[in-house]
Amino acid sequence: MTLEQQIAARAKEIHTDGYPMSIGEVLSLYRDGDIDIHPEFQRIFRWDDNQKSRLVESILLGIPIPAIFVSQRDDGIWDVIDGVQRLSTIFEFVGVYRDHNNQLLPPTTLRETEYLPDLAGYRWEVSGPAGRVFTDAMRRDFKRAKLDFRIIRKESDENAKYDMFQRLNSGTELSPQEARNCLLVMLNPRMFDELASLAESSDFQNAVPLSDQKKVEAYRQELVLRFFCQADFGSGDTEMREEYGDYLTRWMRSAAKDYGTRESKIAPELFRRTFRVLNLALGEDAFRRFDGDRHLGPFSIASFEFVTSGVAAHIDKWEQSPPAELRARVEQVWTAREFRDNSGTGVSPRRRVPRLVNRSREFFGR
Repeated sequence: MTLEQQIAARAKEIHTDGYPMSIGEVLSLYRDGDIDIHPEFQRIFRWDDNQKSRLVESILLGIPIPAIFVSQRDDGIWDVIDGVQRLSTIFEFVGVYRDHNNQLLPPTTLRETEYLPDLAGYRWEVSGPAGRVFTDAMRRDFKRAKLDFRIIRKESDENAKYDMFQRLNSGTELSPQEARNCLLVMLNPRMFDELASLAESSDFQNAVPLSDQKKVEAYRQELVLRFFCQADFGSGDTEMREEYGDYLTRWMRSAAKDYGTRESKIAPELFRRTFRVLNLALGEDAFRRFDGDRHLGPFSIASFEFVTSGVAAHIDKWEQSPPAELRARVEQVWTAREFRDNSGTGVSPRRRVPRLVNRSREFFGR
């Protein structure tokens, strides 16, 4: 197939429309339940009041803001792909926004901004502590302001909106896992809830101490996802054809389709059992380097991949073994050729992960 033929074939799979819409019209859509902004996203990342105030400032001054991307579902409802923070900020400011528990949030009190310093203390309709409230004229002007919408129509390929989300959020301020979390909320919110719950389990948190920055970037949830991805890995030692992050995202999308069925790749009890024995045997030393005398240094992702894959593959064995025996086996990892030859600086995740996962199943099965 030539390049021109490829372009023509792919272009037919995505059908889009684009047109401006007033904020007043969007508010009506939201009140009627005709647009889904996925309030679960607010558990993943959230704008502060300064960011919200800057958006309101931009709308008042007519400063262009990025387009809102939505996908039309079979039932006609619009799924927001990109623009959740912008829309939720507008809805919260106006006082109609409901969170993931369907609770109405209090309206935002604006902060001072660069071009409108007197915006500080203003609210939409009910005055706040400063006694400042938008006038009728200001509210009308705000509701008449236009937002640019790009709509992926329902006859498009079913994966179009997920591909679009990944492209729009590639290279943004979101960490890779924050972007995956948003994507997972659209794909299967129940699976997102499950992974988030496992990331908060005490055995896991005790065994995986992380820096504050890593916590903010949703790294714990990435590790939970990696655990299940590793457990499902069934290929040989050949280097992956794609970057590991892309592989993990693609695997997550596949797992989201099967979650809740007999074919589900997510086994929460296996995760709990694995980290229960690791926490009991090693606690916070589970994935820290062992120098022959003591554990030291930060969390090691290579150690995580090797140890969790091996222990999970033989969980019955290690549950029945004394904690001291598991501790000794984990400490042996750091001098084992299976681990040393396939980890360390210069070994890419594309090469490292397949080899560590496969070798670990042999190492912990002895």
